[in-house]
Amino acid sequence: MRIAYFDAFSGVSGDMTVGALLALGLSLDRLKTELQQLPVAGYELDAAQVQVNGIGATQFSVHVHDHHDHGHEQHHHRPFRTIRALIHDSGLSAAVKSMALAIFTRLAEAEGRVHGIAPDEVEFHEVGAVDAIVDVVGTAIGFAALGIEAAYVSPLPLGSGIVRAQHGPLPVPAPATVELLRGLPVRAQDGEGELVTPTGAAIVATLARPSAPPMRITAVGYGAGARRLADRPNVLRLVLGESMAALGEDELVLIATNIDDANPELFDHVMERLLTSGARDVYLTPVHMKKNRPGIVLNVLCTEIDRERLAAIIFAETTAIGVRYHAVRRQILPRETVQVTTEFGIASVKIAHGPDGHDNIAPEYEDCRRLANEKQVPLKVVYQSAIAAAMRR
Repeated sequence: MRIAYFDAFSGVSGDMTVGALLALGLSLDRLKTELQQLPVAGYELDAAQVQVNGIGATQFSVHVHDHHDHGHEQHHHRPFRTIRALIHDSGLSAAVKSMALAIFTRLAEAEGRVHGIAPDEVEFHEVGAVDAIVDVVGTAIGFAALGIEAAYVSPLPLGSGIVRAQHGPLPVPAPATVELLRGLPVRAQDGEGELVTPTGAAIVATLARPSAPPMRITAVGYGAGARRLADRPNVLRLVLGESMAALGEDELVLIATNIDDANPELFDHVMERLLTSGARDVYLTPVHMKKNRPGIVLNVLCTEIDRERLAAIIFAETTAIGVRYHAVRRQILPRETVQVTTEFGIASVKIAHGPDGHDNIAPEYEDCRRLANEKQVPLKVVYQSAIAAAMRR
């Protein structure tokens, strides 16, 4: 399984994360092409090679055009519901959409708790501008392109002082940042200024778990921050590696509730919202309930950190009046996602390596469906071609 470790000794931000992914091999051209799937304009991207305290790093920048037309004003005040629709309706792959939506959902929920409003009503200012949308979606693109399947993060330095924001001066770390970092290890009063931004906090809170398992390092990338710090190099070190364990293990929570009085049309929306809010898996089980009623068990697999938040979504979106939960342990085959070239085009394929030396090969459905529609061939034919291409590797 391919692992990314956020060695965040100088904190983390969105631009530092994308810079580190570029340093690890994400192509700037691919990033630009993928981002063109979003209906967002008025910006240019730049990736410069810089030296920070003698360390070679990639400094990623988003240059928003400095004009005052209607579109520019919209960039700085985007409600979460607008950002969600923007990503959901884009031409990005399903995996990239899911990851980007999960990050922004986590951010909206944190901002909503700070301001005492519903997540849909949160208006993003700094984080809702073009650069933050690019940082969040760019991170999702990088994870997908590099085949990263699990991420971990070191203890985060919280910094100190006061930062100026849309609402006026705020303490460091910003209130939304503190909300986002619940459950993650931190170091209070470590460093001066804002070292962990809300966007950076949302990325690691959504994608990463504390510490890291034994791994074999395959690559290291450094993403440079915009400021120069007096006491440390302002870079994010992103370490890429392969899990050394034949079978990975982790501990999750399984939330379940029985429902027999809900409109079945609602379940698609509920499942999508849970998955984009951090659930590892969501599935429905048909059951026969009391009074001979057919019912559904809604099952949600998640981390302990996400349990209360996802249970709240279940209560808000369904007719459930109670949930049950218990800890579960998983064994996970090491896996990787690779790009293969078929006779119909390029498709992503997930390969899980079994302990007996036999691989499980699963083509990416969305890629195969797109190729099937483009080439006017049966979907199963594209699947067979992708599997054959993966076996030839």
